[in-house]
Amino acid sequence: MSTQAESQRAPLAPERTGRPSRTLLIGLSLGYFMVLLDMTIVSVALPAISADLRIGSTGLQWVVNGYTITFAALLLTAGRLSDRYGGRRVFLWGLVAFGLLSGVTAAASSLGVMVALRLALGGAGALLLPSSLAVITNAHTEAADRARAVGNWAAITGAALAAGPLVGGLLTDTVGWRAVFLINVPLAAVSYVITVRLAPETARKQRGGLDVTGQLSAVIALGALSYALIEGPGKGWGTGPVLLALVLAVVAAVVFVTAEKRAGDAAMLPPRMFRGRGFSAALGSGLLANFGLSGLLFTLSLYFQESRGYSSLAAGLAFLPLTLPTAFNPLFAGRLVGRIGPRGPAITGFLLMGFGALLQAPFTEDSALAPGATVVGLLAFGFGVSFALPALVAGMAGSVPADLAGIGAGALNSARQVGASLGVAVLGVLLDLSSTNADGTRRALVVTGLTLLLGALIAGAGLKGRTAS
Repeated sequence: MSTQAESQRAPLAPERTGRPSRTLLIGLSLGYFMVLLDMTIVSVALPAISADLRIGSTGLQWVVNGYTITFAALLLTAGRLSDRYGGRRVFLWGLVAFGLLSGVTAAASSLGVMVALRLALGGAGALLLPSSLAVITNAHTEAADRARAVGNWAAITGAALAAGPLVGGLLTDTVGWRAVFLINVPLAAVSYVITVRLAPETARKQRGGLDVTGQLSAVIALGALSYALIEGPGKGWGTGPVLLALVLAVVAAVVFVTAEKRAGDAAMLPPRMFRGRGFSAALGSGLLANFGLSGLLFTLSLYFQESRGYSSLAAGLAFLPLTLPTAFNPLFAGRLVGRIGPRGPAITGFLLMGFGALLQAPFTEDSALAPGATVVGLLAFGFGVSFALPALVAGMAGSVPADLAGIGAGALNSARQVGASLGVAVLGVLLDLSSTNADGTRRALVVTGLTLLLGALIAGAGLKGRTAS
């Protein structure tokens, strides 16, 4: 009976027939691309959303962070759901939810509705990432084929980052900001059709129950901290709601750590993963990398349009020096990491990102040198991102037991999205506290640059260098 009921709840998987088709990889990668695209495509539409819905900087931070908060907090649990119910089934659930929620978000008429939908979208996105990887690894049984497929899937990161600001600017200027959400609907539909027709079912693993206490405490800690950082400047840091949120964030963080120590096999983050300093260094560096990347995209998107008067499309084009290197340089960076280890490329990446942010800081006011500083700074930042992120993935993979590699990858992605949420919240505070957008942008760039230089120190201290031959 249970088997019959399950078959009614999800489309039947096709029989496995030899080597997987490239079309299947495209379909699975489309789902991952859509999730990543949503993190960047919204950035250049923020001023248009602000004008249409009459919301200020605080509201815009919630539009961005509503997605990343739940995405980060639910990513590890999504991996366990993929193990328990099968990657194909969970991926299809995520596609349906993401497509429907994106369509509804495009019709949002108030900040509250949009933020609620963005929170739900983050949860749907979390379902897609680990399940798509599970289907790929299950479909490609030969090690060499699997490595190539996973590499192509991972390369989508650069393509999504490169496409996001440009596509977002083009859609916002020609159709309107609601189109940046509607674009997900056909992408989800195409991915769904391909997956239903071609994806084999994945094996289910019973690895203990869900870590409910750890999951809830993680969501509460991240949500409460984001609330305090976003609402503090407007409501006042000493007001009851903000102080309560800060206390709640600390308590929830303590509960999370305690729960992980007691949860055993069901823990979201088994404590034995932290025995080597490489894993902690990868998580900390990953958090700081996305703090800088997402914070920079948020800050400069507003700056280009509010201080320089760019259109949405022009703002998207202005980001090309940052996004283009991420479309091709990760391939070179991956080979470099394979030869010399992750430490050198990670340090190089963080130094380039820090330099790129700091170079732009003195030129946020009207200056003949400002456009040139922006191009050079963003170019350095883009190459830095494309060196650092592949190195952090390799550093994480080389520092955890083989049986925890999947959890390690989920943890690194979660840490990066936590950093993204904090970057938007913290730099948003600087913008709110400044007298002009240009002044706030200068302060935000300085903080971003210094934070990324700290990332270079952490990566240098914890990641491995060249391995002995």
